[in-house]
Amino acid sequence: MPSNNMLLAFALASFALIIIPGPSVLFVVGRSLSHGRRVGLLSVVGNALGSVPVVLAVAFGLGAVVANSLVLFTAIKIVGACYLVFLGVQAIRSAGKKAQPSEHLTASGSTYRRTILQGATVGLTNPKTIVFFVAVLPQFVSVSAGNVAFQMILLGLIFLVIGLVSDSVWVLAAASARQWFARSPRNLIAVQRTGGAMMIGLGGVLLLAKNRP
Repeated sequence: MPSNNMLLAFALASFALIIIPGPSVLFVVGRSLSHGRRVGLLSVVGNALGSVPVVLAVAFGLGAVVANSLVLFTAIKIVGACYLVFLGVQAIRSAGKKAQPSEHLTASGSTYRRTILQGATVGLTNPKTIVFFVAVLPQFVSVSAGNVAFQMILLGLIFLVIGLVSDSVWVLAAASARQWFARSPRNLIAVQRTGGAMMIGLGGVLLLAKNRP
């Protein structure tokens, strides 16, 4: 297990990176502006859950294989970018429409699961997540401490928890802004479309970015 000093150093480094708005922040803010606070928070949870397999893959050596394979890495990047564009187009098309009863988020409905799954898909296919974990996690692992895989999993989970809290704060801020704009139906439609446009733009940026390590 990493020393306390190493864990603290990693936590501080993670916090410094996470507070700078990146793809995850843009995604959950876009979802919050388009669909509201509840969808935004569920997207945060899904995004974090989708990153867990990436942490496991990196811990057991598969992450490096993906990152160094042009075909696999490009395929994952294209899938993730296209899915973001799809979600953005959906948000724009649904702007101003009243939700049907089946579309409301209820504890017993399937909408919770669908929203979390959408967030998980984005988290799993985010190429920047793969690059970050492959490049950064090994820097804070102590080989002499043994069980390298466990150390990397622990560090990855610490990063995800910090990201979960940070992204949730962004969601609450975006949702509050949405509620303020909701006083005017026209403004609310504009905000919903802005959220959709953010997701489409993010998909385009991820698709064109050269972010292999």
